[in-house]
Amino acid sequence: MNKSFIKINPVDNVVVCLRPFKKGELLELDGKNVEVLQDTPAGHKVLLTTVRAGADIIKYGYPIGHAQVDMEAGTWVNEKNLKTNLSGTLTYEYHPVEEAFKKVVDERTFMGYRRSNGEVGVRNEIWIVPTVGCVNGIAEHLATTLAAETNCKGIDAVHAWHHNYGCSQLSGDHENTRKVLRDIVLHPNAGGVLVVGLGCENNQPIDFMDFLGDYDHDRVQLMVTQEVDGDEMETGMAILRKLYARASKDVRVACPLSDLRVGLKCGGSDGFSGITANPLVGEFSDFLVARGGTSILTEVPEMFGAETILMDRCANERLFEQTVHLINDFKDYFLSHGEPVGENPSPGNKAGGISTLEDKALGCTQKCGRAPVSGVLEYGDRLSEKGLNLLSAPGNDLVAATALASAGCQIVLFTTGRGTPFGTFIPTMKISTNSDLFARKSNWIDFNAGELVDGIPMEELLSKFVNKVIAVASGERTRNEENGYREISIFKNGVTL
Repeated sequence: MNKSFIKINPVDNVVVCLRPFKKGELLELDGKNVEVLQDTPAGHKVLLTTVRAGADIIKYGYPIGHAQVDMEAGTWVNEKNLKTNLSGTLTYEYHPVEEAFKKVVDERTFMGYRRSNGEVGVRNEIWIVPTVGCVNGIAEHLATTLAAETNCKGIDAVHAWHHNYGCSQLSGDHENTRKVLRDIVLHPNAGGVLVVGLGCENNQPIDFMDFLGDYDHDRVQLMVTQEVDGDEMETGMAILRKLYARASKDVRVACPLSDLRVGLKCGGSDGFSGITANPLVGEFSDFLVARGGTSILTEVPEMFGAETILMDRCANERLFEQTVHLINDFKDYFLSHGEPVGENPSPGNKAGGISTLEDKALGCTQKCGRAPVSGVLEYGDRLSEKGLNLLSAPGNDLVAATALASAGCQIVLFTTGRGTPFGTFIPTMKISTNSDLFARKSNWIDFNAGELVDGIPMEELLSKFVNKVIAVASGERTRNEENGYREISIFKNGVTL
């Protein structure tokens, strides 16, 4: 890929500039020259043929919208002259793709923490989980006190997971909060969890503990602060010291790659996302699934325009129908709020070269490679199927990353062309789409997929990336962990009382 532009698919009528082009420069392609008509930034598209208003613009082999005006060959194609084709819900037909996808025997392992229920964590942390936002301050005080007292010796970290909910919510929002908090409490990256309740909240502490189902009572404890006589800090610290004493004895053991579960996420995307970082992560997803592991793709609104590709990869008709509901339910959510389904991409995406939601979706979905879809999850569901799963959650970075972690992923693989520092409650590994971002924000970025544009072959970079992910799974800290940038965000749709 060591050249100045790329035509991604033979049927495309645009190319993507891999460097800035000046007006008057020539694109030499298939023995023909196309003169660039405007200064065009790197990551952006230049039209190869003259098109009339209303004609489709093709990228990745699919329409990414239609021309709003007549355009000559050499025109810079962007959000000002390109319009989405998306509108409303659709009726879909199942056309399964018979793509050979072979399982692979691989003796490589990562060093993880095997929990009593058989699940594997890639971190061994102590977590304080509030049932309601009213006790966030107590939870944070407990976390900082334990961390200072123990210096985290024998464990990876201590965290309190702040949120604003647990009370004054109804129906779906209330259940979403309970599910995500349950998923956090049960997550294998925690060696010990203290659930801190107030006592009068909608998310009643005792009912919430019952909602956890079968859990390790030695590793998960409850404190209801309104029921504590005297100082809740003393009571909470006494419980935490016991949890710490047990967790600090845990050791890493060799675990097969089939125990690894990664979330697939992108944010601050640019025109290179669908060329470098997303395809690299897609290759890794296929690598992992072929070895019996699991990956999850979410950001449902960023599937709009590429959804039929995913539907046709469903392993059976039941999964196809679930994927149809996944897509149309989210479109109905947009429409019920009076919003168009194509209200995307963001200003940063547009500045980076992404002009429509289809443009974004066709690049975004490359993160899940070519493996068949083996599971479809509702928001807050926990993983039950290995292989590639689809998860219902919005595109918002914090909400979607939290949802991936809640589903049971131990790591989030997060591609970005613009850069972002945040992380969710599991290691959030940032993969840059371009080398400039990697150089400028080395304190944010863990891996540079921009090397693909610099001439490194995909196979070579994938091998390097596999080793990096295994290292992170085995304890190497990601940039967000080193910086202490970690938080959760829960999806909200309805009324706050």
